[in-house]
Amino acid sequence: MDKVLFLTLSLVLVLTQVNYSSSSLRRISKAQVMGFNWKNCGQPDAPAILKTLTVSPDPISIPGEMTASASGSTSVELAAPLSVNVTLEKEVAGFWVKVPCLEQMGSCHYKDACDILSQLIPPGQDCPEPLHTYGLPCHCPFKAGLYSFPQSDFTLPTMDLPYWLSNGNYRVQGVLGAEGKELGCLKLALSLHSD
Repeated sequence: MDKVLFLTLSLVLVLTQVNYSSSSLRRISKAQVMGFNWKNCGQPDAPAILKTLTVSPDPISIPGEMTASASGSTSVELAAPLSVNVTLEKEVAGFWVKVPCLEQMGSCHYKDACDILSQLIPPGQDCPEPLHTYGLPCHCPFKAGLYSFPQSDFTLPTMDLPYWLSNGNYRVQGVLGAEGKELGCLKLALSLHSD
């Protein structure tokens, strides 16, 4: 599996289990994610490439159940520091508007995703399920190779979202880099509707 996706899945799996206590977050009792799609946005010869990603159902209910599978590859080992540049855009009146970085969420630059993963999942601690079951890593360094994440079921809990993450259409681009070089790029698009 693509290392960008490993980092993304690892962060999502952990963040869905974290209880935030910030006043800038609001409890979402019911939400739906619709129209999820993805594509690679890096060069065709980029070291980290996502080959497949399936997510169902559409819409995805939060809280609720979802199923995901993925496969990808990386031709280089990914080790700290591993930067991630995230650009989040929201559609407003037919135009795409960049959402600024607020409290480390939104369009942010993360200097070292490896450090973030180590904070969320301390070294020596098992990776969250189902990564652990399939022997997939959640800590740096990530070895070069081909990876496959079999179809797996997830329970999505009620969660707290930033107050500014309201209903609408969103685009997210994540660029993974090291030593000033782009290693991979992934674009996601989705619509969020919450009560």
